[in-house]
Amino acid sequence: YIRKQTLSNCERYITQELKELESKVLGAQERIVKLEYEIFCQVRKAVANEFNRIRITASAVAVTDVLCSLANAAIRNNYVRPVMVDSTALKITDGRHPVVELMLKDVPFVPNDTNMDCESNRCAIITGPNMAGKSTYMRQVAIIVLMAQMGCFVPAASARVGIVDKIFTRIGASDDLSSGQSTFMVEMNEASNIIKNATERSLIILDEIGRGTSTFDGLAIAWSIVEHISDKKKLGARTLFATHYHELTQLEEKIDNVKNYCITARKKDDDIVFLRKIVRGGADESYGIEVAKLAGVPDDVIKRAKVILKNLETDAPDKKYEKKKSTPLPEEVLSIDMFGAEKDELIEELKKIDLNIISPIEAMNKLFELKNKADKI
Repeated sequence: YIRKQTLSNCERYITQELKELESKVLGAQERIVKLEYEIFCQVRKAVANEFNRIRITASAVAVTDVLCSLANAAIRNNYVRPVMVDSTALKITDGRHPVVELMLKDVPFVPNDTNMDCESNRCAIITGPNMAGKSTYMRQVAIIVLMAQMGCFVPAASARVGIVDKIFTRIGASDDLSSGQSTFMVEMNEASNIIKNATERSLIILDEIGRGTSTFDGLAIAWSIVEHISDKKKLGARTLFATHYHELTQLEEKIDNVKNYCITARKKDDDIVFLRKIVRGGADESYGIEVAKLAGVPDDVIKRAKVILKNLETDAPDKKYEKKKSTPLPEEVLSIDMFGAEKDELIEELKKIDLNIISPIEAMNKLFELKNKADKI
């Protein structure tokens, strides 16, 4: 035994065998990591030597996996093989939305036909009630075209698809507050991108363009966009355009390649039933109040909305709120110089304030001072 350590009330001893065992145990983890790395380097070198074989095999497995998945989906969901043609034809019989039809449990999905080209059926104006299925119909057309072009069978009875170079969509409402863009500004940016980059070979899906501004402004923008897209000299792309501006249905009489379609619905008393079928022609009304009732809006609000709608349709004044005569502004107010010397001085003083160094108390005092000056102008 070899003395190892002396304590206040005892002595510690060790043998040579224990010392060797201690070294072996304490160094085991380090040796394990070193051994694992050596084995890893050997495997990596062996794999690198067979890189081309592994790459070819991995690619074959990936392609097989994709094709098996597409084939499985086609068999399980009753898809058909589309016919791809080198033209602008787009003819779909009994097309279905591949996601929505699987989500419906209690009711069957209602299929719809599509017949478009870049000649007489270039632009489809789609009208109909909210919740009737306009957006679903347009999405399913875009998805069927995409699936056909990637080599997949499609959810339809038959499909004849002309090759497209791009699919452009403007669906939904959103804003970008971080960059100071309103919902309407985002919508116009996306519409501008579509108009600038689409070609005759493109497929364009537009859902309620112009709804983010006043009625007449939105209608004018939507009307102009339809005219531009449907004009073969300017763009001439196949377009599905859903809208609640029923005035746009007049374009069918003015432009040869624009056609009207609507999603059918049936109104019974105060209830509405959506038939989900798209047919030729424009919708007669939007059934917005009936949809609001389905959403659970209180009955008193619904009744009041009907009264207001009736007044608006007959262009009659609302007796509840008599129209007040506006008082004309005095002439001296109308002729005020908005850029007088005092205002310029106030603006310059505001520009000199450094918000990075001013304290809260100083800011309050400065604001009070500027308010007093503004009151005297």
